[in-house]
Amino acid sequence: MIITLSLADSAIHSALSHNTTMITVNVDLGDRAYPIHIGPGLIDDTACFAPHITGSSIAIVTNTTVEPLYGERLRRALAPLGKKISTVVLPDGESHKQWETLNLIFDHLLLQHADRKTTLIALGGGVVGDMTGFAAACYMRGVPFIQVPTTLLAQVDSSVGGKTGINHPHGKNMIGAFYQPQAVIADTATLRTLPPRELAAGLAEVIKHGLIADAGFFAWIEANIAALNQCDDAAIIHAVRVSCEIKSRVVAADEREGGVRAILNFGHTFGHAIEAGLGYGEWLHGEAVGCGMLMAADLSQRLGLLDAAARERIVRVVAAAHLPLRAPELGEARYIDLMSVDKKAEAGAVKFILLDGVGHARITGVDDAQVRATLAASTQH
Repeated sequence: MIITLSLADSAIHSALSHNTTMITVNVDLGDRAYPIHIGPGLIDDTACFAPHITGSSIAIVTNTTVEPLYGERLRRALAPLGKKISTVVLPDGESHKQWETLNLIFDHLLLQHADRKTTLIALGGGVVGDMTGFAAACYMRGVPFIQVPTTLLAQVDSSVGGKTGINHPHGKNMIGAFYQPQAVIADTATLRTLPPRELAAGLAEVIKHGLIADAGFFAWIEANIAALNQCDDAAIIHAVRVSCEIKSRVVAADEREGGVRAILNFGHTFGHAIEAGLGYGEWLHGEAVGCGMLMAADLSQRLGLLDAAARERIVRVVAAAHLPLRAPELGEARYIDLMSVDKKAEAGAVKFILLDGVGHARITGVDDAQVRATLAASTQH
């Protein structure tokens, strides 16, 4: 199957504005539609939250890193709403994205006598967002939740689209549900507290959006990578906005990944294998995706879909974002085994997301020999 998506939108490529007012991108899913609010200082803005909380109680889910930074600020913003507010603080890290940690959320909700109108608020990065969303999908068979992503990766990718879940030792994100939030409130000022490694991990998903769907945006990233590395306010806001526009259109076209939405997994088939093979948390998700994109680009070139000049552009921008360029040596057999558990596999055959030129993605099966050639060329020796 070949699927291409082009998002030629002149508004996306308009001159970068230094206006710091809130930007809203809408995810058009009919009765499950919701806004993505983007801008600095939104975590303190009561008005951002008010329309999306109808029950009498709120449960904030965060982690040990984010709670000291933003927990009290969020509680202050929510206080004027007159709701009962409680907080559950989870251990930080991808290694904790599993059943035992998920049960901490359920324990908290039950002890707080949370009901079907209790709103969960995910305050943190992708791990917190994925687990909170999954808990919201399961608790009493569904309660509302709001995403408040505090990492670049979460703001441009994981908080948008309704994918929720946890990891399993044999596969990343293999247990979960599609469950849309009431809103995404992306306070770009929170990104200033990110360590450089976390910022780089988020840039991998920004780069991905340009590569799969918008050559013009990818060219903008190439030209502005230094500003993005420095977390320049205007550059970051633009990157978050365009990434959310791209992802929201793909999700609106295919909410449950029956077709075109799979292109959002460019770099992830290899990347998820890296994460599972090394042990969750050894590499950040974005680091594995960044390296996985290079592997997918290599495979695309081997199949004659991508020319050498385009592949070199991808290598340069991934390197400039300070992401890994060589995959860990897990062994070809181990990679193949891990990729066979990928959610895109059908009857044991892995479907790869490849590039048919910059800005165009395709979903296709690949001969095993070509995959092995890419693994041999891409892994550390």
